[in-house]
Amino acid sequence: MTVLCQVHEIEEDSARGFDVDGRSVLAVKKDGRIYVYVNSCPHIGIPLEFQPDEFLDMEKRFIQCANHGALFEIETGDCIAGPCSGQALTAAPFEIDGDTLRLI
Repeated sequence: MTVLCQVHEIEEDSARGFDVDGRSVLAVKKDGRIYVYVNSCPHIGIPLEFQPDEFLDMEKRFIQCANHGALFEIETGDCIAGPCSGQALTAAPFEIDGDTLRLI
C-alpha cells in the first residue's frame, strides 16, 4: 500500500494528482467523498491534465481531459462527452484509514 496524502489535504470540489511507484493517479473530493482514478484518458492513453492538479472543468462538475475536452463523471469515471464517449476512466483501488488516503 502506498500513502497518497491526508484526506483533509484535498479540498472539496477539487482534485490532486500523484505519481507513485511508476503509476499516475488522481484523487477527487466531491460531496465529502473521495474518488481515485488512473490518470490516463481512455481516448489515447495520455495524462488528463496539462497543469498540475488541474483535472476538473470550470464548474467543477466533471473531470475533464485537457487534450480533447472529454468530460467524465466524478462518481463513476464514465465519459459523457468527447471522443471517448461510452468509455470510462479506470478506478484505482484505494482505502481511507483514519485521515490517510492509500492506494491498495
